[in-house]
Amino acid sequence: MLLALLSLVVLVFPVVPARAAQLPYWNSRNISGTQPFPWHEMRLPQTVVPTHYDLTIHPNLTTLTFTGTVRILVDVLEDVDAIVVHAKELKTANVKLTTPEGVRPLQVLENSVYQQLALVSDKAIPKGEDYEIHMDFSANLSDTYHGFYKSSYRTGDGEVRILASTQFEATFARAAFACFDEPSFKANFTIAIIRESRHVAISNMPKIKTVELPENVFEDHFATTVKMSTYLVAFIVSDFHSVSKTTQHGVKISIYAAEEKINQTEFALDAAVRLLDFYDTYFTIPYPLPKQDLAAIPDFQAGAMENWGLTTYREEALLYHPEKSSMADKVQTARIIAHELAHQWFGNLVTMEWWNDLWLNEGFAKFMEFIALDMTHPELQAGACVLNMLKDFLTADVFEVGIIRYLKRYSYRNTANSHLWESLTNICDSNELRDPSPKQREFCWKHGIKSGEGRYEGNKFDIKSIMDTWTLQKGFPLVNIDFRNRKILLSQQRYLKIEKEKAAADDVATVKIPEKQIWNIPLTYKTSASDTTHHFLLKSAVDLLRIPKQVDWIKFNVDMSGYYIVDYGKDGWKSMITLLQKNHTALSNKDRASLIHDVFRLVSIEKVNLQTALDLSTYLSKEKDIMAVTQALAELIPIYKMIERREVFLLDESMRAFMLDLFKDLIDSQRWDDSGSTPERTLRSYLLLFACVRNYTPCVSKARQLFNVWKESGGKTSLPVDVTLAVYAVGAQTPEGWDFLFEHYRQTVQTSVKHRIQVALTISPLRQKLKMILEESLRGEVIKTQDFPDVLVYVSRNPKGQRLAWDFLRANWATLIHKFEVGSSAIAHMVTGVTNPFSTKTMLTAVWKFFNPLTEEMGGDMRCIQQAYDNIAGNVRWAESNFPELQTWLKKRQRLVHEDL
Repeated sequence: MLLALLSLVVLVFPVVPARAAQLPYWNSRNISGTQPFPWHEMRLPQTVVPTHYDLTIHPNLTTLTFTGTVRILVDVLEDVDAIVVHAKELKTANVKLTTPEGVRPLQVLENSVYQQLALVSDKAIPKGEDYEIHMDFSANLSDTYHGFYKSSYRTGDGEVRILASTQFEATFARAAFACFDEPSFKANFTIAIIRESRHVAISNMPKIKTVELPENVFEDHFATTVKMSTYLVAFIVSDFHSVSKTTQHGVKISIYAAEEKINQTEFALDAAVRLLDFYDTYFTIPYPLPKQDLAAIPDFQAGAMENWGLTTYREEALLYHPEKSSMADKVQTARIIAHELAHQWFGNLVTMEWWNDLWLNEGFAKFMEFIALDMTHPELQAGACVLNMLKDFLTADVFEVGIIRYLKRYSYRNTANSHLWESLTNICDSNELRDPSPKQREFCWKHGIKSGEGRYEGNKFDIKSIMDTWTLQKGFPLVNIDFRNRKILLSQQRYLKIEKEKAAADDVATVKIPEKQIWNIPLTYKTSASDTTHHFLLKSAVDLLRIPKQVDWIKFNVDMSGYYIVDYGKDGWKSMITLLQKNHTALSNKDRASLIHDVFRLVSIEKVNLQTALDLSTYLSKEKDIMAVTQALAELIPIYKMIERREVFLLDESMRAFMLDLFKDLIDSQRWDDSGSTPERTLRSYLLLFACVRNYTPCVSKARQLFNVWKESGGKTSLPVDVTLAVYAVGAQTPEGWDFLFEHYRQTVQTSVKHRIQVALTISPLRQKLKMILEESLRGEVIKTQDFPDVLVYVSRNPKGQRLAWDFLRANWATLIHKFEVGSSAIAHMVTGVTNPFSTKTMLTAVWKFFNPLTEEMGGDMRCIQQAYDNIAGNVRWAESNFPELQTWLKKRQRLVHEDL
């Protein structure tokens, strides 16, 4: 759970298949003859740059097609014979170039592999400004979730309503109009949308006028955008309704949703207003647009998208009902809105140069998400990331001044890693104080011209050198601790799973060799001597840390402020286990969670034996904090599931009994209502579901009683929201209960209720019902096809559905890679999610036999496939290595428990 939140830091964004970069240009298709394509690279040439787009687009929601015209004002930086732009599956016509000498036609050549058009002139286009490309185009609305695509929803009366929406990140603006579809080609956009009278159109900017056209058709004109990248352009044509409020800084915030769901938008609207006001103040850079729309799209594959001025969301990510939605739903909605609004500065105002620096956008948005929630919704707070480590390293004041400096320096421009690190260095440099930001001026006046170098006084350090070790290297570090009285020997290595042997299937598992990598690691630590947090910068493979006096224990990575794992060594782990058993509250909840996380990660790479991790977990019978409990369950449940799927029945029962024994008192203390704080309510939902799925009798009996009363009322009685998932899960165990839930899913318009029912239906032990929900979610009539990846993975986690999900994935592979796109995160989620439970050599071979023959076009070279092989091979080794030890440990614990009784 901890590292899952941090994974964006090491994200590598695959834009095109690897083979495409090597394809010779002469394989390109020529629309108008045999002339070779004049450009050979995946990236567009830098000889021509756009400055302004004038786009008119007309979606026909009856024929599911669209037509349009784009005029692109460009600057020609070098003499050229052709202008290369992006386009995907567009029919083009009337392509011409307006020059100072007049209008000339352009010949169109196509490179379908790189999704490029070459607009070839019959004579050279000399260097100069203010050339204009003109192009008419048409295409079908996409039936995927990318580009300009069709979406739909069903009203309470059963009527299907159609809308058209966009999703252009990363490379899909080219599927809606010809453009320079790379983030560095920023330009202004003036957009007009033609629609029928029954629809409304929205885009990045406010509507400035509407022109009535013949046949009851209207053309909405929108204000010109600020300078921005193509992937942030957005427009929607729908019959949505909206609600609006205005921020303290005068920005109009509107939520758009289907009419029957508009009553679920109040929380999102209030949260967006508060969050945008916070960001305006924090960054000291006013939000540059006059409005910010948030739209709930019925079909949306991503969680949300930060299009400038028109952020788009899955319905369940944006809509919240105060009586039907849970506390977890509320936290999730607030987090997602905070994330997308942070992108209006990090990503939109300042944009990475290329997708390999995507973490600049995502890492900052994740970081600011938690900063903003802590200030605007403190009751919902949790989480951290690598930038939190940097903030702690530099101090909050230095970090805040530095990122404001970064935003001011590079507004409406593109950046790379180095620009950020430079902005965080020497923030009080006298050469830059001629025009400081108010926060910079205040900080440097208070602390002096040479301050702002962080917590590590006396250490001369270069932030770029430090952070390059984090952003330019793979993985993250493991810090080894060797206690030697008052001296602590520190060493570091890359956290790496070492494959000791190849798996049964030839060439399935990759043999990995440890790499010599060194990070600059800002270590934090506390000791038994005091509550003071100490700091130490580990810059070498080995170093020595001296502490002033002997201590009973030392805890590194205080409150999970750092992005590294710690191995305390045999004696160190013993001292931690003793501390937790005697006085676990001597450590913070975050520190306890990080110990649980680290020790199980170390078991997975055979640095620590399983007994140590299990010994440490025994203290959990006294634990009441949500962070530590959920982290423990996140480690223990996968072990139990592996046992369950391998049908090791005696070990299965022993492990289940151990987990229930750890949390029995905490489960029994839970109330079946909606009382308590946000963490208490969230923990209640999690624990009761855990207990019911593990067939804990008191929990199952109570849940069945509540379900029967609710079912007998026709679903009209009110259930406590926090316990509904547990109640639904128990109800779905019978065919009658499953059918009732499915029908309730069909009828309700509450997105959070739909989500909980959907999860419960996939937990059912009824194989035929599991097959039915897979078929229904792929069909998309009752359960949206956007939910299919999650449904498939949920079913695969169910021991009764594991093989069913795998067979379904294989049988429908061609359909899935068309609908969700080869290389997409959705496909990766399905591949790794469905195969992750496998832990036998037989299944490893079966997975390899399916994926290995696939061509590139069928997804055969996707990175997620190799990840699947590695995960299964790791599961095989883990089971073979640890099952005997686990069985021995559980027997010993059972004997001790009986002796105590």
